[in-house]
Amino acid sequence: MPDTLTRPAVAGPPHTVPELMTAWGRGWAVSRGTRPPVAVPGGFRVDVGLPGHRVRHVLHTYDAESLGRLGRTLTAPGSWVKVSGDPAGLRAALPDAWTMDVAGYLMSTPLAPGAVEPPTPYTTRIVAQGEVVVATVLDAAGRKAASGRLARAGEFGIVDQVETNPAHRRRGLGRVVMRALCDQAARRGMRTGTLVATDDGRALYLALGWTVRSEVSGAFRREE
Repeated sequence: MPDTLTRPAVAGPPHTVPELMTAWGRGWAVSRGTRPPVAVPGGFRVDVGLPGHRVRHVLHTYDAESLGRLGRTLTAPGSWVKVSGDPAGLRAALPDAWTMDVAGYLMSTPLAPGAVEPPTPYTTRIVAQGEVVVATVLDAAGRKAASGRLARAGEFGIVDQVETNPAHRRRGLGRVVMRALCDQAARRGMRTGTLVATDDGRALYLALGWTVRSEVSGAFRREE
């Protein structure tokens, strides 16, 4: 039965959306320090274990019927569902008790070495924390101005939690962090970068050569 909700992937690297979503889920779990994803029909489940975010199901292959069935089964507060598809389709399939999350974008790029220097007076610090590489841009006083994380999932380098302090925005620091992470990934033998971007981040990643492969929509059962 064809998937009636997901959109075809646009032209890009030779990896399918299911492959990229699965790699992203594995890397996300490493970056966030959760248990490894567990395979479920059409995707995987991650036991996150945080208040308001107890468990998440991430699906790359599904239809309206299977989504509706999952939405009726997951009744516990703090349950999340994320899918590679548009928000309207997810909203229509889930029961009314679910609240929609802000949509994102699954993106990928070929990885190549080549970091860039931050503008004066900033400096870049690279630290390996177990299986995660953290790139931090520091200001003149040694305080964090921007940062991001990189986790490995086989040949894929998953970029996560790229953030710039509001006081330091519009100075190219996000680009510095992204190039540092991609450089580290390539030097460690990773070949394809993968991330899920917000609306704000998408413009930066497009400018750096990343390709949008699919929308990513989410919904959750609210936990007070």
